[in-house]
Amino acid sequence: MADFKGILDNLNKKIEAADPAKMKGVSAVYQFDLSGDNGGVFHVTVDDGKATVVESEHDSPNITITMAAEDFDAMLDGKLNATSAFMAGKLKVKGDMSLAMKLQSLLG
Repeated sequence: MADFKGILDNLNKKIEAADPAKMKGVSAVYQFDLSGDNGGVFHVTVDDGKATVVESEHDSPNITITMAAEDFDAMLDGKLNATSAFMAGKLKVKGDMSLAMKLQSLLG
């Protein structure tokens, strides 16, 4: 499993590889609160086709996603499905649920 920096690097690679057209029209702040040994808090600002990862809390995110760092890492690697993680209680969402669904399609 990757450490927190490795998780952010992996996320940045996913974002760079994402189709900007899928992010068109989306303007939101996603905050992630990852627990566990390699956990931490960061947010992703998506603004009409461009996403930026910032290693800090945001004052007013549109959505906050809470999960174990190892589960988030597995999700980025395609080993854990986001919907399955949510149904199993491994992924908790606070805020606009429709943004959570968009995030899954953005990251593929």
